[in-house]
Amino acid sequence: MRVEDLGCQRGGVPVLEGVSFTLAAGEALALRGPNGSGKTTLLRTIAGLQPPAGGRIELAEDSVAYGAHADGLKATLTVAENLAFWAAIHACDKVSEALEAFELRPLATRPAQKLSAGQKRRLGLARLLVTGRPLWLLDEPTVSLDADSVGLFGRAVRAHLSAGGAALIATHTDLGLEARVLDVTAFAATGGPAPGGFAEAFA
Repeated sequence: MRVEDLGCQRGGVPVLEGVSFTLAAGEALALRGPNGSGKTTLLRTIAGLQPPAGGRIELAEDSVAYGAHADGLKATLTVAENLAFWAAIHACDKVSEALEAFELRPLATRPAQKLSAGQKRRLGLARLLVTGRPLWLLDEPTVSLDADSVGLFGRAVRAHLSAGGAALIATHTDLGLEARVLDVTAFAATGGPAPGGFAEAFA
């Protein structure tokens, strides 16, 4: 992926400008910055969920898997059924691998609505493995995870990178990855909103 002179806005207000970086296969890049600084806005723009305010985003078609704050689960389906649903959409038969990677096999027949917050988060992250997409865009992926589950997630990301994938991650948690760091505050738009306050929920 290559990002050149990218501008991002939130609600029509400029947030970031001049963002430029590259991300190659096997690499991870960690986004840093306080709440409201534009990390989520940047990820959403790269994912194609909102238009850029300027600049260029170069990436292969159908290469992105976006993991946001919502887990994207169907409450009445079981853990295995949720993964099978997404695997069918992406034509990627890795349900068994996903169950193993996030230690979900003992919960495979439990409806998602009966999972704890941490279990739901693990299932939401396990969906990444059944997309078959090489580029993971992740927004605070370790929310609701205990230390052991953070370790599982870090291991899954390392395996993804070893297989030639790439990851762009907004996180304040040490995942044990060899990752470059991009501080988004260096690209704050002139006259944009200050971090924190009203806008931080939409960072």
